[in-house]
Amino acid sequence: MITIAITDDHQMVVQGIETMLRYEPDMVISYKYNSVATTVEGLSKQQPDILLLDINLPDGNGIDLCKKLIESFPKLKIIALSSFSEIAFVKGILSNGASGYLLKNTSKEELITAFKTVLDGGQYLQKDIQKKLLQSSLGQKKASSFIPKLTRREKEVLTAISEELTTNEIADKLCISSKTVETHRMNLISKLGARNSVGLIKIAMEKGLLKN
Repeated sequence: MITIAITDDHQMVVQGIETMLRYEPDMVISYKYNSVATTVEGLSKQQPDILLLDINLPDGNGIDLCKKLIESFPKLKIIALSSFSEIAFVKGILSNGASGYLLKNTSKEELITAFKTVLDGGQYLQKDIQKKLLQSSLGQKKASSFIPKLTRREKEVLTAISEELTTNEIADKLCISSKTVETHRMNLISKLGARNSVGLIKIAMEKGLLKN
């Protein structure tokens, strides 16, 4: 029996996955989490074979969480399940130990194929993601000198991150929700092509978006 956990704060997504796998005799969704904190707490007690992990969570992001989980549970297979198709997110979470990347529009057949592939020791990327990775590698040199345009709020969040404020501290400072802070963080990581918050600050400085 393949045991599966899902970390996603959108109930409709979780219910959709459950519906897809309802009649699969050798697969069962054993655990459901809606945040970084509940995932860490739950996995400390029991580990599934596979974790479907959303990238944008209310109290953090799946890219950083993936690295921590793989360090703690090296046998755990993590597949990103996200609405974000940006290459920065894909590269970020794969480099942090994820075994696959699926978009939330994935089919039942593709989901099952992904499960079997990663359990066999392989890596599974949705076809659209594979195409984007190829296009990115072909245009990488040209894109390296590009300076993205940031919104006022993104600049404020970027500055706050550089000041080493936590998600909750940034939310309080800017009078926005923690979820909104994480959304801005993900947008910044995507625009600057970073893998995590540390890389984000480094690239922002290199591009002159932050003062040294």
